[in-house]
Amino acid sequence: MDRYAVLNEVRSLIDEVKFGILATVDADGYPHQRWMSPVLLPRFSHSLFCVTSERFGKMAQIEKNPQVSWIFQCPRLDKIATVRGLVETVHDPMLAAEVEEAIGPRLGVFWKYAEEPRKLVVLETTIEEYQFFAPLTSIREYVKAEVCGYED
Repeated sequence: MDRYAVLNEVRSLIDEVKFGILATVDADGYPHQRWMSPVLLPRFSHSLFCVTSERFGKMAQIEKNPQVSWIFQCPRLDKIATVRGLVETVHDPMLAAEVEEAIGPRLGVFWKYAEEPRKLVVLETTIEEYQFFAPLTSIREYVKAEVCGYED
């Protein structure tokens, strides 16, 4: 499988499942995982976007250590993707609105716990590497993002 096929498999899986697990690390070095609903925007092929509340613990963790990992798995358990990269807060109001519009319909649980929607924060994970695993076919592929021409 060439690197573009790997990237297409990862993107296709993210689009299919619409939810993934975001892992961050706290100040003591312990990992924390939580379900998130990210989105890929076509014009940002090197980024994965999600929303959170500025009051949630992940914000302090990201501030201390912006290195994150995402994992996605389809319900059939036959495709698994891991994405690693650096995350930062989006400060562009137009981009933030685009992300919110794309993710909005999937945020029922988020709105319940966020309490104050105006404290919504959009996060961008700049993807450094992709991994794709299809256990039933023994496919295991790894691609560094800059190899695919995504470095800016």
